[in-house]
Amino acid sequence: MNGPGIELTLAPELHVFAAPARRGARVPTATDGVSSLGHVVESVGVPLTEVGRILVDGAEAPLAHVPRADESVEVFAVDRPQRLPGAAPLRFLLDVHLGTLARRMRLLGVDAAYENEDIGDPALASRSAAEQRVLLSRDRGLLRRRELFAGAYVYSVNPDEQLRDILGRFAPALAPWTRCTACNGTLREADKDSVGDRLENGTQRSYEVFAQCADCERVYWRGAHHARLEQIVDEAVAEFGGVGTP
Repeated sequence: MNGPGIELTLAPELHVFAAPARRGARVPTATDGVSSLGHVVESVGVPLTEVGRILVDGAEAPLAHVPRADESVEVFAVDRPQRLPGAAPLRFLLDVHLGTLARRMRLLGVDAAYENEDIGDPALASRSAAEQRVLLSRDRGLLRRRELFAGAYVYSVNPDEQLRDILGRFAPALAPWTRCTACNGTLREADKDSVGDRLENGTQRSYEVFAQCADCERVYWRGAHHARLEQIVDEAVAEFGGVGTP
């Protein structure tokens, strides 16, 4: 880019995407004189899914603005909670690398579709658009695809931190224990007689309360891992509240 130069300041939350030299205030940045601010921001490594307000010389400007020489541009991160027009209730789509996060979101009753095979970026982006799902990914290239309905970068590799990040960013309504963690279907109460043929003898003797997925028919009960799952639910509800019908 050999056009007019601008001064670019990225919000601290966006520094993770930029080279170290671009993490200061008012960093000189070359443009080509015809590309939009959106293009300029992407060219320094920041996915537009992570961009909130943009100020040009102190006044709010759209991503389509074509910067002029010596303008001072400030790029902010998305507001939290982030509101998406026409997306109530919120629905999500997670890529192949986020299986644990998908299961934890489902545990909380959040509609979280998940691809457990790598179906490719075009197919994921198309599904996001067709089903109006927010695509969650750590793949910056995937989040740059224009056909996405909406997207969000998952900043951590730790599942606990990932869950807190997404719940804090989008504030979805929580309805714990209402979704199948295996397929994302809805759960319904089930009596022991109706699911007995799916249970081991020890499970039949030890438990009385069951639930079953209306889609894949998987059976659930309060087994050995229930205490850990209950901890995840209790911590999420205590911090983020919002319990309701997703």
